Amino acid sequence: MAKKITTSAEIEVFGAVYPVRGDKDPEYLQELASLVDGKMREIARQVQTVDTGKIAVLTALNLADELVQCRERQDGDWGNVQETVTALAEDLGKAVQE
Repeated sequence: MAKKITTSAEIEVFGAVYPVRGDKDPEYLQELASLVDGKMREIARQVQTVDTGKIAVLTALNLADELVQCRERQDGDWGNVQETVTALAEDLGKAVQE
């Protein structure tokens, strides 16, 4: 069994530095941090609070919403693929019988 390699990085999100570890490369962790940082800054411009905790929760809710929407689109796309494959299989079955 292959052993997972753990990497460490220091990332900055919304002005705070966090040490993180994961099984992805440090550049990927920085990319994630940049995404979260950007979303937090976007939300901070839209709300009346300077409470970092509240901004973090609103950011998490926004990112969760984006994730759910992506999953719903993916599920819809998968349903379309399955319908197309079924229709093509039926057409192929008819063509073979002719």
